[in-house]
Order: sequence, then structure tokens, then C-alpha cells
Amino acid sequence: MSSNTIILADGSFPEHEIPLGYLTNAERIICCDGSAENLLKTGIIPEAIVGDMDSLKKGIAKRFSDRIYRDKSQETNDLTKAVKWCVMRGFKEIIILGATGKREDHTVGNISLLAEYVKDADVVMVTDTGIIRPFRESCKVSSYPGQQVSIFSIDPANEITSKGLKFPLKNRKIENWWVATLNEAVGKSFSLEFKGGPVIVYLEFPGQVL
Repeated sequence: MSSNTIILADGSFPEHEIPLGYLTNAERIICCDGSAENLLKTGIIPEAIVGDMDSLKKGIAKRFSDRIYRDKSQETNDLTKAVKWCVMRGFKEIIILGATGKREDHTVGNISLLAEYVKDADVVMVTDTGIIRPFRESCKVSSYPGQQVSIFSIDPANEITSKGLKFPLKNRKIENWWVATLNEAVGKSFSLEFKGGPVIVYLEFPGQVL
């Protein structure tokens, strides 16, 4: 996926070379509230800081007052506010970094929100171990033999059929998030067929030990 728009959430700061590469080569970086502090430590300046500003230090808020977009709404989290900010400005190819780690409830919530974001944007989440991507409809996914793959469905009634995975799915309902995890690609791609709600796919980076 080619994208010049990065959203940096306030979870664990990236350490793997792949997410760090996205970060250093980005045309624009949008920070979620407190993530601005960690970004500034790398010498990179964000284009915008979006959120309720409850975790942004006063010194940073004062220094970058010209690029702060405060949203005090408690109905959405800062990551969702940042995604909406990007979409409203036409930045619809988005890579999300720093959205996992620290607190497990935030991690699970952020991953599930991909199913909402994909309605308005081409979005992926990149972590230190892999890529998490939502799909709205049946898809063919580039892969490599032996790549670890996990599939999640927000809609438990969704029936999923796969081709190209070590453990095939055939009209399988994903009643719980663990059901289609720890699968494996057998070739350079695999396909998923489904007619329900969005499906979220995790793809590990080469060489990872999980």
C-alpha cells in the first residue's frame, strides 16, 4: 500500500524497521494527542495534533498551537478523531502506527475500529509484528508461503470461505475472534469470500517469531 498519510496513535511507539520506515518517509504525520511527544523526540514534526488534548503536555501545546485540532467529544477516541480529520481533508489512504501496546482494551478497541474506518478510507494498521487490514468485500490478499495469517469478523453471522490457506474455511461463521486465528498461507496469495460485514486480516512480517 502506498500512502503519504500516517496517523500516529498514543500506544507503543514503533520499533520495527517497517513501521519506522513508513514514519520516516511520510509526507504528513497526524498525531493523536499525546503521541506528539514521542514523535518530536525523533526530530520529526507532525502536521497536525488531533484529540481532546488530555494527555498533551502544555509546553508542546503552546509550541504547536497552530496545528492543534481539539475535539472534546467523549463519543469517540482520539484515533477515530484523527481518522475523521484526515478523511474530511481528502487524505483517504492512511497508515496507522502506534495503535497497539500499553493497554489491551485500547488495542482491541483500535483493531475493531478498522471495520468502521474502511467504510470511508483505504486504511491499514502496521505494528511491530505485522499488518492488520480490513476488507469490506471478498478479496485476494498478497502473501508468501508460510506467512502466519489470522482472520477476524465483526459480524458473527458472516460466512467466510478461503482459498490458499493451510487450514481452509468453508462457509465458516466466526462466532468468536479466536476461531480463525493462527492460520498460514501456502502460496503467494490467498482469497476470502464473504457476504457479511467487514473482515479484518492480520499478516505477520517475514522472520517474526510469535
